[in-house]
Amino acid sequence: MTELAVAEKNLQKNGFLDIDVDPTLDLVAEINKLKKEKNAVILAHYYLDAEIQDIADYVGDSLGLSQQAASTDADIIVFAGVHFMAETAKILSPHKKVLLPDLKAGCSLADSCPPHLFKKFKEKYPDHMVVSYINCTAELKTLTDICCTSTNAVHIIESIPKDKGIIFAPDRNLGAYLIKKTGRDLILWNGTCMVHEIFSHEKITKLQIRHPEAKFIAHPECEAHLLDMADYIGSTSGLLRYTHENDATEFIVATEPGIIHQMQKKSPNKTFIPAPPNNTCACNECPHMKRNNMEKLYLCMKHDLPEIELPEWVIEKGRASIDRMLEISAKAGL
Repeated sequence: MTELAVAEKNLQKNGFLDIDVDPTLDLVAEINKLKKEKNAVILAHYYLDAEIQDIADYVGDSLGLSQQAASTDADIIVFAGVHFMAETAKILSPHKKVLLPDLKAGCSLADSCPPHLFKKFKEKYPDHMVVSYINCTAELKTLTDICCTSTNAVHIIESIPKDKGIIFAPDRNLGAYLIKKTGRDLILWNGTCMVHEIFSHEKITKLQIRHPEAKFIAHPECEAHLLDMADYIGSTSGLLRYTHENDATEFIVATEPGIIHQMQKKSPNKTFIPAPPNNTCACNECPHMKRNNMEKLYLCMKHDLPEIELPEWVIEKGRASIDRMLEISAKAGL
């Protein structure tokens, strides 16, 4: 049995091609070479390690990356991120090959809302519309009327008639934020993102005492008591834009610290401090994102594996919930 055949056999168990990579190999050069040979585009989420962000063609939020890839003439989309993001790329580019360096790069938020359980939950509210955060599985999108992002979520909720009930999934913290911002009575699915759930109020307060001029900025997936402290609340791209445009020179950042690489590139003379969690670690890194590395990215591109495949019905129904969101956003000029 060949080395590749053995690796493919182990793929199901490991989630990635388990092949030793020559440590003397110039991975940057090899990845760039493969990209040209295969007409591939590399997408990297803001939460990835800096070396992957720097080799990517596009760095950004999950939906924006999928939209950018769909607009290219690339034959292959390599999504350095987590599983639901690659699924979204496949939904928007069904005729392109979509690769994910590690199939087990999941998401605690997406995984907290199993579609079969959500379907039963939804059946208890037959007259309600379902709005789901884009950070969910492809199958959950098929049970969704309108998707939303953290950027357009308030507008999506406000676009629905006030006499219409709404179920919001999967993030309860983002849902609570939307209730506060819109005044709507949303039915919330009890899901959360592990990264945004364990920031320490006490440690952040101590940081603010030590850095009195620093702006505290937070993603709306954080818990309400932290959002109440924030000088600015926004999506990952919104946080990045705020730090670049704001006159402050210090920022305490309550989201996955991978974004700080882009913040430093855009504002090299400013200081960015990752908000600490309530454990012994210094910052809140997403273990699922960190399953991506340069070796897996190289092997993924070399062998066109692992590939994301979705049934046609999932692509069709999932696309409808995304298209509805884009239609509403476009009318509002978002």
